[in-house]
Amino acid sequence: MAFLNASLYSMEHFKPERLPMDSNGPSLPVPEFGPLQGVRILSTGSMIAQPFAAGLAAEMGAQVIQVERPGGGDFMWRRLDFPVDGPDGNPIALGWMQDHRNTFHITLDLSSDEGKELFLGLVKKVDIWMESSKPGVYAQWGLDDETVLKANPRLVITHVSGYGQEGHPDYLGRASYDFIAQGFAGLMHLNGFPEPEPPLRMVPSMGDFISALFCLWSSLAGYISAQNTGRGQAVDVAMHEAIHRLLGGTMMAHFERGLVRTRGGNRATAFQPYDVYKASDGWVIIAAIGNVFDRVCHVIGLDPSEEKWRVAHVDIESPEGIEFDALLRGWVEGRTVDETVEAMNEARVACGPIMTAGDIAQDPHYQARNAHIEWEDLQLGRKVKGTGVVPKFSGTPGEIWRGSVPAGHDNQTVFGDWLGAASETLDALKAKGVI
Repeated sequence: MAFLNASLYSMEHFKPERLPMDSNGPSLPVPEFGPLQGVRILSTGSMIAQPFAAGLAAEMGAQVIQVERPGGGDFMWRRLDFPVDGPDGNPIALGWMQDHRNTFHITLDLSSDEGKELFLGLVKKVDIWMESSKPGVYAQWGLDDETVLKANPRLVITHVSGYGQEGHPDYLGRASYDFIAQGFAGLMHLNGFPEPEPPLRMVPSMGDFISALFCLWSSLAGYISAQNTGRGQAVDVAMHEAIHRLLGGTMMAHFERGLVRTRGGNRATAFQPYDVYKASDGWVIIAAIGNVFDRVCHVIGLDPSEEKWRVAHVDIESPEGIEFDALLRGWVEGRTVDETVEAMNEARVACGPIMTAGDIAQDPHYQARNAHIEWEDLQLGRKVKGTGVVPKFSGTPGEIWRGSVPAGHDNQTVFGDWLGAASETLDALKAKGVI
């Protein structure tokens, strides 16, 4: 366990030989914490949509093994998102450091016979296998669902792909990324300002992160079912469907009323104020629903009982509505963000600033909730600071016990100490490029 930073956890924090519910043998050297302790997850996907799901589980105490390609690992994502220079001069992505904490990283060529054998050995010892690829990739390596479930009948297999494992054959083999999935799901058509302005994607990579959340909750649902029944199963997470599921009543409005919802910017269409407003030093959001409108009127010096303002409240395109909007915007423009937020909240009107990363870093509420923490990153060899564990559990909170590691950092721990492969065997596999 030389990889473990001793300043973070003493050795007594580790409980030897703790068995998970499936009793697949000794545990990996993970501290006992969190609601998912004892759950074992094998993650073989790349980029964000699936590995982020496994990373969240690791922050809640699960034992997570992330498989990468031999050599450079997940080369693009390890270097893509806000890179900094590592000790060897090679770039390391800060996004990778943020999202790959607490995980064991191994390298393995799954297309080789030796890699397939090692993979099936891992499958026998885990509860969940998550992956992201086009349909049929694993089957061509002899690792179809039937074969894998035969090796571990209690296993939950979660496939994450752009268009799913089943459907129209013209779609299943298509490449897909976050951007593509957001468009195909209908999300981008709803985001942004009306024509002729272009649709907008949600950043950063929200389609990937949404898909990851669906991947995690469905995997855990499958895990609970397997614990109750003794039978595993496969889960099919299509990125476009995960995003599409979050569109509320958009599709019902189309099927039941023939409506095609379009982009409307930030403002509500049926009442006001519900929009973004420019203050003297930044932007704020004011959202007044129902009789909260009266409170806004009082704040800006209007009498809400006047008929013209009653009209303005619900008919935003009327002359009265346009006048009210202009008065409110003028009131906000004459004040700072802090002054506007304070005045509105004092009147019990929902109002908040649009925060930058710099604003958030200094905000007292984020600080009071300990939203940003430090941990030791093993790639940089020093402490880093970023976002902590979300959400907060009162009885079994998540923790960060180590930061990100280089590709293949845990090959000996996982293949040797855990699976029992001899050192000379691992040396030979490394020489052949299998690990």
